[in-house]
Amino acid sequence: MDIAFGPFALGFSLSLGLLVAIGAQNAFVLRQAIRRQHVLAVVLWCVLADAVLVIVGVCGVARVLGHSPRLSHALALAGVLFLVAYGARALVHARRPRGLVTAVGAPDPGWRAVMLQAAAFTLLNPHVYLDTVLLVGNLGARQPAGLRVWFVAGAIAASTSWFVLLGFGGRWLAPCFARARAWQILDMLTGTTMCVLALRLLAGSIV
Repeated sequence: MDIAFGPFALGFSLSLGLLVAIGAQNAFVLRQAIRRQHVLAVVLWCVLADAVLVIVGVCGVARVLGHSPRLSHALALAGVLFLVAYGARALVHARRPRGLVTAVGAPDPGWRAVMLQAAAFTLLNPHVYLDTVLLVGNLGARQPAGLRVWFVAGAIAASTSWFVLLGFGGRWLAPCFARARAWQILDMLTGTTMCVLALRLLAGSIV
């Protein structure tokens, strides 16, 4: 169990760091939470979509890495650059604090319309594929074969925790999310985490 904790913690911290950034999907989930409209369906969709993309990313990248050592190093370098850029952006944002604003008071457009919006915010965002498929898949595929499932479990646990917190606690957390200071702290933690993970990925690709 101690051996499995490392990959689990890595998957959890990486996934959570990518998820907490202010974005359209988070704003949408929080808006639905404040309105109390189809929250369970939206949260389930976000968690399941994340889980599928993570599994596809880890399995797909693992297969690619096994066939081409050169491509393995290239993907590792791309992952390092992405993590550094992501971390640097978060640290820059921490110096320019801003709150998350959501629209409230609109009528319920109906379950189908809400789920179409949830799908669009998830699947039409190119960063989703960079984050969950390429980046999370890259680090997950580098775990020992017997421990990849723990990495995936950690990533899915982070996604589940975040969207459940945002969806079912959003009504009470909204005042906190509206404060620039809260996001400033999150950005600082995210930026530091991403830079540490970049060093870890770089070290692993050199060995």
